[in-house]
Amino acid sequence: MGLSDEQLERYARHLILKDVGVRGQKRLLRARVLIIGAGGLGSPVGLYLAAAGVGTIGIVDDDVVDLSNLQRQIIHTNDSVGVPKVESAARRMTALNPDVTVNAIRATVDAGNIADLIADYDVIVDATDNFAAKFLINDACVLAGKPFVHGGVVRFAGQVMDYVPGEGPCYRCIFREMPAAGEIPTCREAGVLGAAVGVIGSLQAVEVVKLITGAGDPLVARMLTADMLTMKIRTVPLPERVPDCPVCGERPTITALDADNYVQPACAI
Repeated sequence: MGLSDEQLERYARHLILKDVGVRGQKRLLRARVLIIGAGGLGSPVGLYLAAAGVGTIGIVDDDVVDLSNLQRQIIHTNDSVGVPKVESAARRMTALNPDVTVNAIRATVDAGNIADLIADYDVIVDATDNFAAKFLINDACVLAGKPFVHGGVVRFAGQVMDYVPGEGPCYRCIFREMPAAGEIPTCREAGVLGAAVGVIGSLQAVEVVKLITGAGDPLVARMLTADMLTMKIRTVPLPERVPDCPVCGERPTITALDADNYVQPACAI
């Protein structure tokens, strides 16, 4: 597959990067990425992956745009209020780059449908706002052998890590048990700085591009944490493997997705 004259111009700044180049851009154009959540994290992820030329981008969310979303969910506009988020997001992404195919999937992600949703995609992006969703995405991706990029933000702080099958720990390796309901506040309860969500979502987009192209050193067995009040940004080493992890360990106890274990539906920050 050659690049058209328009693609050579559009992706020119990628093509001169020795870690991307023509080969990496072709990989991006062939890639399929699913973003779960069309909110604060999903906004920069969707825009930057569309701009980068990821060939097929799925975006799944069941919500509609609310005025209070616009402080951080920059893929939407004032005219999108009341419109399903996936439709609003798909319009912006294809307007930015008609080279890409955007699958707008209006659905609540749960234990009953997530396996089908992720099946046709190469990389999954966790752009959700609650722990039940994050554990669900992790467990589904581990069971399906799919890499995914985790992101989380509350107030002024956030984190990013990658899971790649067979190459490092999963989200459940690190956090193990889901916090009790109400134990840790969501951004709806605690607040969140819009620009902080943009930083973390942009980092997630970087990680997706790295996983697809093979560029650089992805955040596998490492977690990046950023406190944007103090501007302390650290990369924390994680264990290479956790043998007793209940989903990816040597004797897993989670071998199927039980809806009773993920009682809160996925929603976007």
